[in-house]
Amino acid sequence: MSLNCSLWQENNFSIKRFAFAKLCEVTEQCFLLFILILLMLLVSLMGNALISLAIWTNSVLHTPMYFFLTNLSLLEIGYTCSVIPKMLQSLVSEAQGISREGCATQMFFFSFFGITECCLLAAMAFDRYIAICSPLHYTMQMSHGVCAQLAMISWGVGCMIGLGQTNYIFSLDFCGPCEIEHFFCDLPPILKLACGDTSHNEAAIFVAAILCISSPFLLIIASYGRILAAVLVMPSLEGRHKAFSTCSSHLLVVTLFYGSASITYLIPKASHSPGIDKLLALFYTVVTPGLNPIIYSLRNKEIKAALWRTLGKREA
Repeated sequence: MSLNCSLWQENNFSIKRFAFAKLCEVTEQCFLLFILILLMLLVSLMGNALISLAIWTNSVLHTPMYFFLTNLSLLEIGYTCSVIPKMLQSLVSEAQGISREGCATQMFFFSFFGITECCLLAAMAFDRYIAICSPLHYTMQMSHGVCAQLAMISWGVGCMIGLGQTNYIFSLDFCGPCEIEHFFCDLPPILKLACGDTSHNEAAIFVAAILCISSPFLLIIASYGRILAAVLVMPSLEGRHKAFSTCSSHLLVVTLFYGSASITYLIPKASHSPGIDKLLALFYTVVTPGLNPIIYSLRNKEIKAALWRTLGKREA
């Protein structure tokens, strides 16, 4: 569909409203996709809310590992809510546009939650490193104050980088076309609509991605390298199994999150395909947030027991 961008421009120059690319063309396909994404959204919201509630209401889970997991669950709720509702509206409504201010708001929250998740996953890896490699000092080194500081730093870094990137992008003029080759306001497709040479902006975003994605990932790799070295010298096979089992859920979540994020933000723009970008974005905005609570609940006996106790209390 060809869009008349002149209706969405101020002074025939800077675009004041954007349109999202269609995810589907056939009405029946759009309806099926709407139902599928809505179900996955509900699974994600319910799963993450239940995990947060279970941890909050069971004092046995008031430990650093589950404190960070609560933060991650709350973050995933915000992450999905920043993107999916507008995507669902676009699937069933002819009004697929979004204002410049609305687009900037969506980009901020998406960047905020995404960068915060990078930092939180690194904090969770550090927690597992202290628990396995320095168990005698774990209580002191991972005190309530230290955990709160790590969480505050994660949320603070996400907020500052999100604000900085959003302000940097939307200080530019957008000449058109007005259609975003995506289903939400992500950095690379928005930058393609900017006027003139944007190579400096692309370089700045790439550097930010390196710092915000690669740096926490390197900390995670370093933590698990030390964990692996410590586990391999454990004399007890049962001890090794227990150590690996406490890390397996986190490792799987890290792999899912960083795998898709690295392909999207660390590969040069020339190598990007709009179709692949949309598929990856669907994965890390719809699928991954719904899988995370399933991964943690299925592979963690304490979480499963807490969920049953919490649900039992609600039914009683």
